[in-house]
Amino acid sequence: MAKDDYRGPEADRIRSMFGSIAGRYDRANTVLSAGVHHRWRARAVRFSGAREGDRVLDCATGTGDLAIAFQNAVGDRGEVVGTDFTPEMIEVARQKNARIQFDVADVTQLPFADGRFDISSIAFGIRNVNDPQRGVAEMARVVRSGGRVIVLEFGQPRNALFRTLYDFYSHNVLPRIGGVVTGERAAYEYLERSSSRFPCGEEFAKLMRASAAFDAVDYVPLTFGIAYLYRGTKA
Repeated sequence: MAKDDYRGPEADRIRSMFGSIAGRYDRANTVLSAGVHHRWRARAVRFSGAREGDRVLDCATGTGDLAIAFQNAVGDRGEVVGTDFTPEMIEVARQKNARIQFDVADVTQLPFADGRFDISSIAFGIRNVNDPQRGVAEMARVVRSGGRVIVLEFGQPRNALFRTLYDFYSHNVLPRIGGVVTGERAAYEYLERSSSRFPCGEEFAKLMRASAAFDAVDYVPLTFGIAYLYRGTKA
């Protein structure tokens, strides 16, 4: 399957998989990334241009780390809503931060009015959506004209040597450690497979442009291309 024809897994499979690891998800992320994922999320907030008083929707929020980072940026006058279609993840997020409204919702069917937010975001979730283009379209629908859609997602490093090392880690080390930390090795084998197949860089930027009317779509690689940040500015 070509990357520009990418289809994600069935929703029920993803919901079950993430529900089973929700209580151990944060610890696994920190161990497997050596804490780098926190810096990536902080970079996403800066890349979004979030300001005090902004309204932000964080989709596939998981346990809420990106939503919490946005809350710190928009302050008491702002509003942050976090959604995820896995109830167990939402329960963990609610326990971490009571100020943010966390709701169960699917990014492909967002229960919000057109133009309600200044920013919509998704971190490490769009590749898990069965129809990523529809997910981006919904994220664009709920932001105002001039608002931003922010996507943080895994990529594939371009440097040949670093790619070899990273592929070895992803294929051999990551599933083993993830399995030890969470007891669900299959979830981290899926992580390796889905990350290696998902379009990144210009390929994903093209998907975003095909999803909604954006004035501009730009992106930056993070940590040699292990992850990418994308920003679509709505027309």
